[in-house]
Amino acid sequence: MSSSSDFQQDRHSFSGSPQKWNDFELPGDTLYYRFTSDMSNTEWGYKFTVTAGHLGRFQTGFEILKQMLSEERVVPHLPLAKIWEWQVGVACRQTGHQRLKAIHLLLKIVQCSAQRDCDLTLLKPLWQLFTHMENNLCHDMTKPGILLPLHRALAELFFVTENRVSELGSLQEYLLALNTEDHLHRCTAQ
Repeated sequence: MSSSSDFQQDRHSFSGSPQKWNDFELPGDTLYYRFTSDMSNTEWGYKFTVTAGHLGRFQTGFEILKQMLSEERVVPHLPLAKIWEWQVGVACRQTGHQRLKAIHLLLKIVQCSAQRDCDLTLLKPLWQLFTHMENNLCHDMTKPGILLPLHRALAELFFVTENRVSELGSLQEYLLALNTEDHLHRCTAQ
Protein backbone atom coordinates (compact mmCIF):
# COMPACT_ATOMS: atom_id res chain seq x y z
CA MET A 1 0.00 0.00 0.00
CA SER A 2 1.23 3.46 -0.81
CA SER A 3 0.17 7.07 -1.31
CA SER A 4 1.65 7.07 -4.84
CA SER A 5 0.82 4.99 -7.92
CA ASP A 6 4.47 4.00 -8.35
CA PHE A 7 4.52 2.65 -4.75
CA GLN A 8 7.57 4.74 -3.87
CA GLN A 9 6.03 7.12 -1.29
CA ASP A 10 4.72 6.11 2.15
CA ARG A 11 5.00 2.44 1.24
CA HIS A 12 3.72 -0.27 3.59
CA SER A 13 4.13 -3.96 2.72
CA PHE A 14 2.51 -6.85 4.55
CA SER A 15 2.49 -10.61 4.11
CA GLY A 16 1.72 -13.57 6.24
CA SER A 17 -0.80 -13.85 9.05
CA PRO A 18 -3.10 -10.93 9.97
CA GLN A 19 -1.26 -10.57 13.31
CA LYS A 20 1.69 -9.14 11.37
CA TRP A 21 -0.44 -6.27 10.05
CA ASN A 22 -0.29 -2.91 11.83
CA ASP A 23 -2.45 0.19 11.57
CA PHE A 24 -0.75 2.99 9.70
CA GLU A 25 -1.44 6.44 8.34
CA LEU A 26 -1.13 7.69 4.78
CA PRO A 27 -1.20 11.37 3.90
CA GLY A 28 -3.52 12.63 1.19
CA ASP A 29 -6.85 11.41 -0.11
CA THR A 30 -5.80 8.45 -2.26
CA LEU A 31 -4.62 4.96 -1.40
CA TYR A 32 -2.92 2.67 -3.91
CA TYR A 33 -2.64 -1.02 -3.19
CA ARG A 34 -1.33 -4.07 -4.98
CA PHE A 35 -2.17 -7.63 -4.04
CA THR A 36 0.21 -10.33 -5.21
CA SER A 37 -0.27 -14.03 -4.59
CA ASP A 38 2.30 -16.78 -4.97
CA MET A 39 -0.55 -19.31 -5.47
CA SER A 40 0.80 -21.52 -2.66
CA ASN A 41 -2.42 -21.19 -0.65
CA THR A 42 -6.09 -21.30 -1.56
CA GLU A 43 -7.22 -18.59 0.86
CA TRP A 44 -9.11 -15.53 -0.35
CA GLY A 45 -6.43 -12.99 0.48
CA TYR A 46 -6.59 -10.04 2.86
CA LYS A 47 -9.22 -7.60 4.03
CA PHE A 48 -8.40 -4.08 5.20
CA THR A 49 -10.39 -1.06 6.33
CA VAL A 50 -9.66 2.51 5.27
CA THR A 51 -10.84 5.32 7.54
CA ALA A 52 -10.53 8.83 6.14
CA GLY A 53 -9.08 11.56 8.32
CA HIS A 54 -9.31 9.62 11.52
CA LEU A 55 -5.82 8.81 12.80
CA GLY A 56 -4.08 12.10 12.02
CA ARG A 57 -6.58 14.52 13.52
CA PHE A 58 -4.72 15.02 16.79
CA GLN A 59 -1.38 15.77 15.15
CA THR A 60 -2.99 18.10 12.61
CA GLY A 61 -4.90 19.99 15.30
CA PHE A 62 -1.79 20.21 17.46
CA GLU A 63 0.31 21.68 14.64
CA ILE A 64 -2.36 24.22 13.67
CA LEU A 65 -2.94 25.36 17.25
CA LYS A 66 0.79 25.52 18.01
CA GLN A 67 1.30 27.76 14.97
CA MET A 68 -1.65 29.98 15.88
CA LEU A 69 -0.37 30.41 19.45
CA SER A 70 3.03 31.41 18.04
CA GLU A 71 1.59 34.30 16.02
CA GLU A 72 1.37 37.40 18.21
CA ARG A 73 -1.16 39.07 15.94
CA VAL A 74 -3.46 36.00 16.02
CA VAL A 75 -3.46 35.31 19.78
CA PRO A 76 -5.75 38.22 20.77
CA HIS A 77 -8.43 36.84 18.44
CA LEU A 78 -8.36 33.30 19.86
CA PRO A 79 -10.88 32.13 22.47
CA LEU A 80 -8.05 31.30 24.90
CA ALA A 81 -10.36 30.40 27.80
CA LYS A 82 -12.14 27.77 25.71
CA ILE A 83 -8.91 26.46 24.14
CA TRP A 84 -7.41 26.25 27.64
CA GLU A 85 -10.38 24.23 28.89
CA TRP A 86 -10.16 21.84 25.92
CA GLN A 87 -6.42 21.33 26.23
CA VAL A 88 -6.58 20.65 29.97
CA GLY A 89 -9.22 18.01 29.19
CA VAL A 90 -7.01 16.48 26.51
CA ALA A 91 -3.98 16.46 28.84
CA CYS A 92 -6.03 14.69 31.52
CA ARG A 93 -7.55 12.07 29.19
CA GLN A 94 -4.67 11.27 26.83
CA THR A 95 -1.43 9.42 27.48
CA GLY A 96 2.02 9.33 25.92
CA HIS A 97 2.96 11.80 23.21
CA GLN A 98 -0.54 13.23 22.92
CA ARG A 99 -0.53 14.18 26.61
CA LEU A 100 2.92 15.76 26.23
CA LYS A 101 1.74 17.77 23.23
CA ALA A 102 -1.35 18.98 25.10
CA ILE A 103 0.87 20.09 28.01
CA HIS A 104 3.13 21.87 25.50
CA LEU A 105 0.10 23.82 24.22
CA LEU A 106 -0.98 24.64 27.79
CA LEU A 107 2.47 26.05 28.41
CA LYS A 108 2.24 28.21 25.28
CA ILE A 109 -1.19 29.50 26.36
CA VAL A 110 0.10 30.43 29.83
CA GLN A 111 3.03 32.26 28.28
CA CYS A 112 0.97 34.25 25.78
CA SER A 113 -2.15 35.02 27.82
CA ALA A 114 -2.33 38.74 28.53
CA GLN A 115 -4.85 38.63 31.34
CA ARG A 116 -6.66 36.01 33.36
CA ASP A 117 -7.75 34.09 30.25
CA CYS A 118 -7.28 30.66 31.79
CA ASP A 119 -9.18 28.97 34.59
CA LEU A 120 -6.09 27.67 36.37
CA THR A 121 -8.18 25.64 38.79
CA LEU A 122 -8.77 23.21 35.91
CA LEU A 123 -5.13 22.12 36.37
CA LYS A 124 -5.99 20.34 39.63
CA PRO A 125 -5.97 16.78 38.16
CA LEU A 126 -2.60 17.45 36.49
CA TRP A 127 -1.28 18.93 39.74
CA GLN A 128 -2.32 15.75 41.56
CA LEU A 129 -0.55 13.66 38.92
CA PHE A 130 2.57 15.82 39.25
CA THR A 131 2.64 15.66 43.07
CA HIS A 132 2.13 11.88 42.88
CA MET A 133 5.13 11.66 40.54
CA GLU A 134 7.15 13.89 42.87
CA ASN A 135 6.32 11.71 45.87
CA ASN A 136 7.28 8.55 43.98
CA LEU A 137 10.56 10.13 42.90
CA CYS A 138 11.44 10.96 46.50
CA HIS A 139 10.79 7.37 47.56
CA ASP A 140 12.65 5.71 44.67
CA MET A 141 16.34 6.29 45.26
CA THR A 142 17.38 3.75 42.60
CA LYS A 143 17.05 6.36 39.85
CA PRO A 144 18.30 9.66 41.28
CA GLY A 145 18.06 12.61 38.93
CA ILE A 146 16.17 10.84 36.13
CA LEU A 147 12.83 12.42 35.27
CA LEU A 148 10.32 11.01 32.83
CA PRO A 149 9.31 13.32 29.96
CA LEU A 150 5.84 13.74 31.48
CA HIS A 151 7.35 14.67 34.83
CA ARG A 152 9.62 17.25 33.19
CA ALA A 153 6.74 18.69 31.13
CA LEU A 154 4.50 19.04 34.17
CA ALA A 155 7.34 20.56 36.23
CA GLU A 156 7.88 23.19 33.54
CA LEU A 157 4.14 23.86 33.18
CA PHE A 158 3.68 24.42 36.91
CA PHE A 159 6.87 26.45 37.28
CA VAL A 160 5.89 28.83 34.47
CA THR A 161 2.26 28.97 35.63
CA GLU A 162 3.31 29.81 39.18
CA ASN A 163 5.52 32.62 37.92
CA ARG A 164 2.69 33.89 35.71
CA VAL A 165 0.08 33.98 38.48
CA SER A 166 2.63 35.61 40.77
CA GLU A 167 3.03 38.39 38.17
CA LEU A 168 -0.77 38.74 38.05
CA GLY A 169 -0.96 38.92 41.86
CA SER A 170 -3.10 35.82 42.35
CA LEU A 171 -0.59 33.25 43.59
CA GLN A 172 -2.41 32.53 46.85
CA GLU A 173 -5.76 31.87 45.13
CA TYR A 174 -4.02 29.63 42.59
CA LEU A 175 -2.26 27.51 45.23
CA LEU A 176 -5.47 27.18 47.26
CA ALA A 177 -7.40 26.11 44.16
CA LEU A 178 -4.95 23.33 43.25
CA ASN A 179 -4.87 21.67 46.66
CA THR A 180 -7.55 19.74 48.49
CA GLU A 181 -8.84 20.87 51.86
CA ASP A 182 -7.34 17.73 53.47
CA HIS A 183 -3.91 18.52 52.00
CA LEU A 184 -4.08 22.09 53.31
CA HIS A 185 -5.00 20.81 56.80
CA ARG A 186 -2.06 18.38 56.75
CA CYS A 187 0.33 21.15 55.69
CA THR A 188 -1.01 23.48 58.38
CA ALA A 189 -0.63 20.74 61.01
CA GLN A 190 2.97 20.11 59.93
